[in-house]
Amino acid sequence: MPTPLWEPDGLKIENANITAFARAMEARWNVRLPDYPALHEFSIAEMEKFWIGVREFCDVQASKWGERVLTDGGKMPGAAFFGDARLNYAQNLLRRRDGAAAIIFQAEDKIHRTMSWRELYDAVSRLAQALAALGVGPGDCCAGFVPNMPESVIAMLATTSLGAAWTSCSPDFGVRGVLDRFGQTAPKVLFAADGYYYNGKAIDSLDRVAEFTAQLPGLKKIIILPMLDAEPDAARVPGAVNLSEAIAHYPARNIDFVQMPFNSPLYIMYSSGTTGKPKCIVHGIGGALLTHKKEFILHCDVRPGDRLFYFTTCGWMMWNWLVSGLAVEATLLLYDGSPFYPDGNTLFDFADATGMTLFGTSAKFIDAVAKAGLRPMETHDLLTLRTMTSTGSVLAPESFDYVYTHIKKDICLSSIAGGTDLLGCFVGGNPTLPVYRGEIQCRVLGMAVEVFDDDGRSVWGEKGEMVCTRPFPTMPLYFWDDADGAAYRAAYFEKYPGVWCQGDFIMRTQGEGWIIFGRSDATLNPGGVRIGTAEIYRQVEQFDEIVEAIVIGQEWEHDTRVVLFVILRDGVVLDDDLATRIRRHVRKNCTPRHVPAKIVAVADIPRTKSGKITELAVRDAVHGRAVKNAEALANPEALALYRNLPELQVA
Repeated sequence: MPTPLWEPDGLKIENANITAFARAMEARWNVRLPDYPALHEFSIAEMEKFWIGVREFCDVQASKWGERVLTDGGKMPGAAFFGDARLNYAQNLLRRRDGAAAIIFQAEDKIHRTMSWRELYDAVSRLAQALAALGVGPGDCCAGFVPNMPESVIAMLATTSLGAAWTSCSPDFGVRGVLDRFGQTAPKVLFAADGYYYNGKAIDSLDRVAEFTAQLPGLKKIIILPMLDAEPDAARVPGAVNLSEAIAHYPARNIDFVQMPFNSPLYIMYSSGTTGKPKCIVHGIGGALLTHKKEFILHCDVRPGDRLFYFTTCGWMMWNWLVSGLAVEATLLLYDGSPFYPDGNTLFDFADATGMTLFGTSAKFIDAVAKAGLRPMETHDLLTLRTMTSTGSVLAPESFDYVYTHIKKDICLSSIAGGTDLLGCFVGGNPTLPVYRGEIQCRVLGMAVEVFDDDGRSVWGEKGEMVCTRPFPTMPLYFWDDADGAAYRAAYFEKYPGVWCQGDFIMRTQGEGWIIFGRSDATLNPGGVRIGTAEIYRQVEQFDEIVEAIVIGQEWEHDTRVVLFVILRDGVVLDDDLATRIRRHVRKNCTPRHVPAKIVAVADIPRTKSGKITELAVRDAVHGRAVKNAEALANPEALALYRNLPELQVA
């Protein structure tokens, strides 16, 4: 085994929530669980006992649980958890009603404010009454075109307190992107902020709101949330009212939380939409609560009073994950705007100012601050910070080194992976296990993750498809407008019938660790050998001259050749020397098949609204194919940089 970058001492292991959970399971079910592998095996082999244990230990509140725990447990899809239960999502998040901080909010250098648990509860109460007066209830959907601000959380909680479902996207979406999403889900009420701040600038949203709401005929009301102005000019949007007006006649009172079946719609999430109209993925109330509390309490060791942060927008599932931290009675730290305004220290400043305990971010952010030469360990205290989580893309081994060398030595760095499809994690962190360079720590409890080869055989120490062989509570309830379930089955169960295929190219290491090599649909196949794109990124991003890269496979002479696109630092030229050094480094640290046949400098890389680079869109552009739904990209104009490139027309 390699030397770990970090490992918890005996006291941390002894005091960890997951240790207490294992002991509780031993006492509850008369089993012996001496270590994490044994606990994970129990979570899979004894699924009903495990999920009962999660609901009890994590204190998920319900008005009724009933007898059924798992129905049709041998079916994927088709299995259902806690079919008799009745509960409410918002009720589980609004457990407190005191003067302590529930939310601390910052919008760049423009807005700083704190909201107590009492203020949060009362604001939800008033808005829930207003929505009920509009007829919002079970079976309905409310939508948010909103920044990551307290009012967005309030709108979601008011909606879900009534048993209705919530859906949202960030306010940087264009009109077409919004209609591709909300046009499918037909919300009854729309919440929209008047704008947002980014890179020090105020960006108005109301013109776009007026344009797309005119094409959403099912809307009963549009409620404008204040971000740029205390009282926005709601008259600019026909049929809209300000939040203050919407709640003016409703004093705060006890909330009558509507009790809903466990498998009732909670969130409607959207796939990236870069390969066609976004899929509308419907997630259930109980599954989200059980899964998020399990991940926060057991895998992130979160406790009441902790302060949770994730750099996210309301268009990424990490927002939905973050807000469930209220169910653990933790304080949410919300930040909206650029993480590099006025400079790359902004989020570390936020961490110190708020007493942050969990710092959630993306692999791209860690790489960016490393390349900017920042040394938070020397400039910030970060005394309260215990955990750093990273997702969105593969965290390179060098980024692990950077965190422990320049951010904090005593921190559990948890690279996590799952997605919108399951509203949680397949593999992730563990406060009782060591952190090894370049590896995700473990499979998450209750997730029967394996690696399959092309023939559906489970392999260890080899690259293959990430699969899950047993059901879990956050399997989507269904896809919107997919009456026979055909699209749902095709998305996850087509490759290996009865087994969930996530679409990640992955390998299990010698211990509990896991390494992801990129999306399997973006896997390169030169000479018929499968290569994960992350393997090349890990090598290329070590060059100081390179800001970012994207790699694809180009169809060439009845085979596939590797093409690497790079964004260079200002003043750097892609000359023969740099290209040779890149190829030599890739060959030395990977294989000859990984070596790019072509290296091309570009000014920009297409990415989704949540910041993920999109290899498939670049691949289509290079091959002259239409890129479906380019509106889903944050910067669709970048696709033009990849079309008809002379460098790719020759050997």
